[in-house]
Amino acid sequence: MESSKETGCQAPEGPILCVNNCGFFGSATTMNMCSKCHKDVILKQEHAKLAASSIENIVNGGSTVDPVVPDAVTVQAGPVAPKVISTQAARGSASGSALESKAKEGPNRCSTCRKRVGLTGFNCRCGNLYCAAHRYSDKHECQFDYQTAGRDAIAKANPVVKANKLDKI
Repeated sequence: MESSKETGCQAPEGPILCVNNCGFFGSATTMNMCSKCHKDVILKQEHAKLAASSIENIVNGGSTVDPVVPDAVTVQAGPVAPKVISTQAARGSASGSALESKAKEGPNRCSTCRKRVGLTGFNCRCGNLYCAAHRYSDKHECQFDYQTAGRDAIAKANPVVKANKLDKI
């Protein structure tokens, strides 16, 4: 084996503690700091650079970021007719329909055996809720057409690619 004098590399004599005295070990690649302290120092340096550049921009009166302005915005001024909306009627109809849907829904039940499933129910592609025994399509006489859905998914994922015809000489 080659000696350390020939290669110019020196093996560390022992573990080096972090220079910030945080109790972790540092390395020469992170300036004898642990990874957390090194990351904090890098972040502080970046914030200082950003602050210095923003102060420089303020002093110079210019900004490096150009605001996005739409190319052409046309606003037509005309008479505006105020519209009056009855808020009480809208609230009453919205809350009434919400109460009716809650009352109709009730507890979560399997659509086949009417067993209460709670949070463990399985939603099928046919739109119904099923228990663990009836969750598969062959167990609950599912009306969803899996073949055409699969064909459509494959057709969307793999579009037909046709090359241009070559001109005959």
